[in-house]
Amino acid sequence: MHTEHPRSGLWPLLLDALDPNDGEFRPWASGEVFPEQMSSPASHDPADLLAHWWATYTAVDEDDDMLDVKRRLAVTAPFGQVWPGLAASRETVTNPEQLASEFAQAFLTDYPRTRLGLVAAPSGAEALTAVGWAGPCNYENDTAKFSAVVRDWENRFGARVVAVGFSTLHLSIAAPPVSEHEALLVAAEHFAFCPDNIWQGSRPYTLAAYAERITGAHRWDFWWD
Repeated sequence: MHTEHPRSGLWPLLLDALDPNDGEFRPWASGEVFPEQMSSPASHDPADLLAHWWATYTAVDEDDDMLDVKRRLAVTAPFGQVWPGLAASRETVTNPEQLASEFAQAFLTDYPRTRLGLVAAPSGAEALTAVGWAGPCNYENDTAKFSAVVRDWENRFGARVVAVGFSTLHLSIAAPPVSEHEALLVAAEHFAFCPDNIWQGSRPYTLAAYAERITGAHRWDFWWD
């Protein structure tokens, strides 16, 4: 179906569920998708979105914060509250489509109850909005904003949307960061896009540790709590 996309206009998504053993297969079979509520990805600038989200999630409220100021800023060191800007594009050596196909096969092996969704959309990024996925709704109700960022990653890193769950997103990455500096910049983008990847990821809960984990990684996974 992916190979046929240029002819069919249907983008294939592997659909995971909140609980694959539940007959509702949320959100897909339960109808918890809201395409009519989304704007257009073309209406949003990814750089502006990431800068805005970064400022929101690095803000410190001394009266209502589980961490003191020093510890809060240590999470996003070496940048602290200063948005470092976007990571530079990387040359794609690996074929993005082939990598996406290999990732899809591996995902199906790990999650055999995954279903196939076909979405009328020009790309995987835009398919997220077209289908009305609402995974990050605890942070932002308009999925088009996330689609705008993912579409930019498609261009800069050879990202391809492979699978999507109730509040999870899985991308194959043809051109991941390979240096410490590149990885830190990409990690900052990930924090702005999905802060739970760092706040509720693997210890230690810091941008630097997360950057080490995504260095050279051909797979990016996101989850919103």
